Amino acid sequence: MEKIRTTVRIAGKEYTIASYDTEEYVNRVADWVNRRMEELGAATKLPAAQLAVLTAVNAADDMMKSRDEIRRLKAELDDLRNAPDAESKDE
Repeated sequence: MEKIRTTVRIAGKEYTIASYDTEEYVNRVADWVNRRMEELGAATKLPAAQLAVLTAVNAADDMMKSRDEIRRLKAELDDLRNAPDAESKDE
């Protein structure tokens, strides 16, 4: 499978991203990053480099919280599947 090259605009600059994901997906990601940088930039007035780091930290925070929630939900689902009442409900 060949990588797809997609040119996106983030914070007023163009970047070419090579990815195995679709162009549509890469554009969605870039749009999200651009919006977050605009929102944080309006609220903080930070220089571009610091704004990019803050955006990355916020994205990593969102990702880690989502992963933690997925783990919690999987454990809850496993508990429900293994509960004694689960077997009698399936019958």
